[in-house]
Amino acid sequence: QVQLVESGGGWVQAGGSLRLSCAASGSILRIHVMGWYRQAPGKQRELVASITGGSSTNYADSVKGRFTISRDSAKNTVYLQMNSLKPEDTAVYYCNADLTLNSLTRSGDYWGQGTQVTVSS
Repeated sequence: QVQLVESGGGWVQAGGSLRLSCAASGSILRIHVMGWYRQAPGKQRELVASITGGSSTNYADSVKGRFTISRDSAKNTVYLQMNSLKPEDTAVYYCNADLTLNSLTRSGDYWGQGTQVTVSS
């Protein structure tokens, strides 16, 4: 019904930048919130940043001032611009969406497949 497809992960040296993208497709009536989470080895998945339909944003303290989340509502796509990357940003990054389907069912449990971000020191 719904697919979230991520792209843009990779390897970068500390201080570098990467841009992640996540495109949602399927029987989507409305996307309420899209966000990025990450999970490092041995750690729990954590929220990195989220953005609402009205473009209100929320960031984890650890990425404030370095990461920027944005969305293109016409394309059902969310972006995460990551600057000044640090080795501790190394993780698998997952896209998440809270949305309502054409059937009027709402769920926040839609996830992408994950994309690896590796930051070397």
